[in-house]
Amino acid sequence: MNFDVNLIRIGFTIVLVASSMYLMPLEDSRFWSGFVGFIIAFSIIFFETRIRRASLKTLIGGAFGSVLGIIGASLIGFLISVQNGVPAHLKSYLTLLLTLFMGYVGLIVGAIKGDYLNLSVLGGLLHNESGTKQQHLILDTSVIIDGRVADVAETGFLGGQLVIPQFMLRELQQVADSADSTKRNRGRRGLDILQRIQKNHNLDVHVSDIDFPDIREVDHKLIELAKQLNGKIVTNDFNLNKVAQLRGVQVLNINELANALKPVVLPGEIMRVFVLKEGKEYNQGVAYLDDGTMVVVDNARRMIGKTVDISVTSVLQTTAGKMIFGRFTEDGRDPRSSSNPSVPVAQHQTNSTTNLNR
Repeated sequence: MNFDVNLIRIGFTIVLVASSMYLMPLEDSRFWSGFVGFIIAFSIIFFETRIRRASLKTLIGGAFGSVLGIIGASLIGFLISVQNGVPAHLKSYLTLLLTLFMGYVGLIVGAIKGDYLNLSVLGGLLHNESGTKQQHLILDTSVIIDGRVADVAETGFLGGQLVIPQFMLRELQQVADSADSTKRNRGRRGLDILQRIQKNHNLDVHVSDIDFPDIREVDHKLIELAKQLNGKIVTNDFNLNKVAQLRGVQVLNINELANALKPVVLPGEIMRVFVLKEGKEYNQGVAYLDDGTMVVVDNARRMIGKTVDISVTSVLQTTAGKMIFGRFTEDGRDPRSSSNPSVPVAQHQTNSTTNLNR
């Protein structure tokens, strides 16, 4: 499909350049006439690639607004043309200027306000369009600053249109301009993540101008926007997650996705870990998996800075995430054949509380 579209674009460019060189709008030079044709073809193709990403509501609103603008400009131009005492060239210029101005304003205003159109009144005329209705995924400030949403979106698991509200951008800009260096760095990171998302041509990104002036809280605006667009909120904010669910809005929580993708480990399995530092309890070592999961290893204090094989003794799921407990045997034997008794789960739960409070 993409190859066929690119072939059509190349053919269109060749035809327009050849026509310009043959007709020579610039009589003095055939080369510069062809160059002008190439610039026009490039501009048209660029406009086409941008407009094809717009929704049907935006296209209908833009077309309707531009038609109204041109009609209005024509009526005003007629009134100008019947005026006496105005030079003919000035009348022509004013008529052209009004047509461009009102056509442009009508196009922009109609495209922005097109989100308010209700296409359901057309009934079965747009049955296929409604049957493949695009899903709107509204990004929250916290999930943009977090940054993981960009990686998830690039993998293709977030199917649908990524909606970035304008009021959320203003909040992110305020954070980036904060006097606090920590907040300022977080805001700038969020802006970098947004720029990365918008540069990815495989993602459908839309900046929404819909606002709710009567609502002050940004979280509540996100919920109202999700209800209006019948979309989902993408966030990692625990409070927003709960409030949105109470209001009947679906939420995609990045933290829940990360927890669901963590590897499943069962007691008795053998793992190879790098012991990073000393644990809180006697003769303990602490390691971390690639996803950040903490691994508490008994009998591993001497093995700090080394990679060892351990036997998993228990797995504890807490509100802060998953913790794995294991045992290392110093004599080099297979941990599963160690004669040392395994540490009770209750003892590991006590240790987990101590490690989480570090």
